[in-house]
Amino acid sequence: MGSLHRASKTLKSLRHQLLLQATQQFDSSSRLSGSSDYRLLLARALCSHPRQNAKEAVDLTQYPPERIRNFSIIAHVDHGKSTLADRLLELTGTIKRGHGQPQYLDKLQVERERGITVKAQTATMFHNSNEPQPFLLNLIDTPGHVDFSYEVSRSLAACQGALLVVDAAQGVQAQTVANFYLAFESNLTIIPVINKIDQPTADPDRIKDQLKSMFDLEPSDCLLTSAKTGQGLEHVLPAVIERIPPPPGEGSGLLRMLLLDSYYDEYKGVICHVAVVDGMLRKGDKISAAATGQTYDVLDVGFMHPELTQTGVLLTGQVGYVVTGMRSTKEARIGDTLFHAKTIVKPLPGFKAARHMVFSGLFPADGSDFEALNHAIERLTCNDASVSVTKESSTALGLGFRCGFLGLLHMDVFISDLNKEYGTHIISTVPTVPYIFEYSDGSKVEVQNPAALPSNSKQRVTASWEPTVLATIIIPSEYVGPVITLCSEEEGSSWSTHSLIANVPL
Repeated sequence: MGSLHRASKTLKSLRHQLLLQATQQFDSSSRLSGSSDYRLLLARALCSHPRQNAKEAVDLTQYPPERIRNFSIIAHVDHGKSTLADRLLELTGTIKRGHGQPQYLDKLQVERERGITVKAQTATMFHNSNEPQPFLLNLIDTPGHVDFSYEVSRSLAACQGALLVVDAAQGVQAQTVANFYLAFESNLTIIPVINKIDQPTADPDRIKDQLKSMFDLEPSDCLLTSAKTGQGLEHVLPAVIERIPPPPGEGSGLLRMLLLDSYYDEYKGVICHVAVVDGMLRKGDKISAAATGQTYDVLDVGFMHPELTQTGVLLTGQVGYVVTGMRSTKEARIGDTLFHAKTIVKPLPGFKAARHMVFSGLFPADGSDFEALNHAIERLTCNDASVSVTKESSTALGLGFRCGFLGLLHMDVFISDLNKEYGTHIISTVPTVPYIFEYSDGSKVEVQNPAALPSNSKQRVTASWEPTVLATIIIPSEYVGPVITLCSEEEGSSWSTHSLIANVPL
C-alpha cells in the first residue's frame, strides 16, 4: 500500500510539473501574450489528452451521433481560416503547439508558398467539455478562393454547421457572401466568427451590423476572436457543441456512405474520404459503389487525427477514410454512394458536377517529351479530378493536351505543380472560354478551341453564345456610377440597383 501511495503521489507531482511547465512555456510566447484563458486551456489540453497524443487506439463506439459535431470553416481569402484551424487543433490536444509549420492542414507545396488553401482538409478532434464524456469534433478547413468553391460545396455536404469567419477590419467580402449562401442552401447552422480583433483597424461593431443587414445574423451570436493571439478562442468549441446539431442517420440501418474526396497514395492506392450517413463500416467488409457497380474489400478504415489513424470501424455520423485497393481515382467518383455489397439502398443525392470555366492548351517545350508530360499529367490528375484532359494536336506546337480548369488560379496552380513537382517544361496557350455556335440548319456546336471551329461548313453561323455571369455587386453608394460604367464597357447590363445596407459603409 505504501508503494502504491508513493507512486500515485509521484504521478500527481509529475502531472502538476507538466501543467506548470506548459503554462510557463506559453506565457513566454509573445504571439499568445494577449490571452491568458487560451494559454490555460492549451496547457490543460496537452495534459488531458494522453490517449490521443500517444496515438493509441480510439474506441469510436463510445461516440454515438449525439456526441458528434461535424462543422466546416468558411471565409473569404486571408480572413484567418487556417490559423483558426491551427488554434482549435492545439486547444483539443490534436497537435502540439510549436509543431514547426503554421497552417498545419495546408499540406500542398503550393499552399505553403502562396499562403492559400487549395484543398479542403479534414481533422478529427476530441474535446473535453464540462460533461464527463468528451465530444468527437470533425473539422473541415476549406479554400476561400472562388476557383475552389467546388471544394467548399463538397465539404459542406458532410457537415451540419459552419463557422463563418470574417476579418474584423476587411468585413464582408465576395467569398464571404458566396460561401454563406452555399451553407445557407445546405440548411447548415451558421456561427459567425469575427476574427483578427487584435488589429489596430478592427471594427467589430461595424462587422456585426454588416452581418445583420446582409445575412440576418444576430450581433449577439457573433464570436469575437483573434486566432493570432488566442483571444476569445475559448468560446468557439462550446458554441459549436451548443449550436450545431448532431448528425442525423440510423445507426442500426443499412450502410450508406457519401464519398467526399479521394487522392492517390503510392503505398496504399486510392484513399477515399467518406461521411457515414447510416449504418457502420468495419475493416474486412465488402462494399459496392452505386455509380460504377464495382465491389471492393475494405483494407483499412480510420479517421484523420490529423494524420491517417486506423480505427478499424466508422460509425453513423463520423467522417473518415477508407482504403479499398482502388487503382485509380477515376473509380472513386466524388458524390458517389458506397454501401455494403449485396444490399439495396437508396443512393444519396451527391453533388453537382464541376463546371470548367477556362481552357488552355499544354504542350511540351521539346516534342520528344510528350510521353513525360502525359505521365506527369496523369499523376497530377490522380489528386485533382476537377481537371478535364483531352489530347490535341497543333501544327505549330505538335502533340499536347487541352485542359479545362475551374478558373485562372486553378490553371496557374496546376501548371505550377507540373513544373515544380514533375520537372516538366511546358508551353501553355492563352486561356479561352467555351463558345456555342448555332448554324442555319438549327444545329449547335460547342467549341473550346478556336482551331476546332469548322471553316468550310456548308451552313452559316446564325448565332453565337459565350459564358456570362449573373453577379451581385455589393459596393458603397459613392462607387455605384463608376461600377455601372465599367459593366457597360465590358458589355454587361444592369438588371436592378437597390440599397442592401443602410448607413453601414463597407
